[in-house]
Formats: sequence, C-alpha cells, structure tokens
Amino acid sequence: MKLKDKVCIVTGAASGIGNAIAHKYASEGGKVAIADLNIEAAQKAAEDIKAQFGTEAMAVAMDVTSEEQVNAGVQAVVDAWGTVDVLVSNAGIQIVNPIEEFQFSDWKKMLAIHLDGAFLTSKACIPHMYAQGSGAILFMGSVHSKEASKLKSAYVTAKHGLLGLSRTIAKEAGPKGVRTNVICPGFVRTPLVDKQIPEQSKELGIPEEEVISKVMLGQTVDAEFTTVEDIAEVALFFAAFQTNALTGQSLVASHGWFME
Repeated sequence: MKLKDKVCIVTGAASGIGNAIAHKYASEGGKVAIADLNIEAAQKAAEDIKAQFGTEAMAVAMDVTSEEQVNAGVQAVVDAWGTVDVLVSNAGIQIVNPIEEFQFSDWKKMLAIHLDGAFLTSKACIPHMYAQGSGAILFMGSVHSKEASKLKSAYVTAKHGLLGLSRTIAKEAGPKGVRTNVICPGFVRTPLVDKQIPEQSKELGIPEEEVISKVMLGQTVDAEFTTVEDIAEVALFFAAFQTNALTGQSLVASHGWFME
C-alpha cells in the first residue's frame, strides 16, 4: 500500500477528477478527506469510499476561496487524524468567452477558485507538513498551464499561475521535506468538459461534434479523451514519491496533445 495511513485532503473531490483521486488514494490505504462546496455530495463520496475500501474517509465543507472555510476545514482534518500528508488542490470551474465579452466578475471568480484556492489550502496545510518534516502538495493544472486556447483567458492565466506557485513553494518547502507538483491533464470527459462543448459550439460557430473531434481531440495521437483514472494514477505517483527529486515539476497527461 503506497499511502497506508497517510492523511490526504482532496478539494473538489465529490465528483470528477477529484473523486477518482480520492478513490485511488483510499485503495492504497490513504485516509481521505473529501473537501467540497457540496457537503451532501462530499458526505456521499466519503461513505462510498468507506464502504468500498474499508478505509477512513470524511467530508469537509469547503469553499476554497474563503480563508476562514479553508482554515476550518484543514483544522477539522487535523483534529480527526492528527496531520496532513498530502494535499491535492483540485477544485475548479470553467467559464468561456471572448476576452472583450469576459465579465470582470467572472475573471475574478476564476482566479479566486483556481489560484486563491491553491494558495489558501497550501498555506493552511504547510505548517502541519513542516511540523512532521514531510508532505506532498499537488496542484491540478492543465495543458493550458503550458499553452493557450481561444475563449479561456482566465482559465489559461490561472493554470499558468499554478506553475509559478508550485515552483515557489518547492523552493521554500523543499529543505523542510515538502514537495510540490502540478498535474496537467488534457481534456478529461467530466461534467466540466461536457458543459464546454455547447458553449464552444456557440462561440466558435461549429457543430458540437467538431468541438470534440477538432478542438478537444484534434491534436491527440489517438482521438481519445484523457480519463479520470489516468489522472488519478499520476496523482498517486506524485503523492507516493519519496524524495525531492521531482519537486517543482509538472507532468502533462494528454494523449500526446501537448508534449515537452
């Protein structure tokens, strides 16, 4: 068991990629806190994990843009299990619009959830990791951490920013045993991506089938979506890695859409 008795917090874990990561961690012996805005869904996810794997799991109500809620949620996990070993900052949303039509309120909302959320959860977890001399912080980036696409100004900006935050924490925290990484998925068929298909069809003036075949999968090597299981395997790899050898690095998982 690669994460036996490790305390893992995964934000946005009631569904989608976060949920798959939480299940993967539990399958490897981790104690998993499902931190999500939707507490009812988080509680169901935690119960599912306990029933399936017989491991400890708990639900935590958390709006990652609220410092008060983040601090309270992390403290609840520490009160229950003593520490935090792994943080996966995964919570995110998507809003697409041309730059001239992008509402400033939407811009601020996007950056708050993706960047403020990563900062606040890291800030809350790091003291506990420092106290024990170890820990792993994973940010959910994107291929859009590396390049840009039309209609996604705020998302691309936020995902690029996660690279800088990860690298800075790696420099500060490495000497104290804490490492960071950014996972950069291609298009993963989640509700977040499904929502984009009609939105991009309307904005780009093309059929939804072309959004999938050309915009989302046109540059992959096999016209396949990345899966939540693919990303969960990457998240396990980074969480279980034993040294600072890979700290500050990012890994793209996109079926060849983006290569470096």
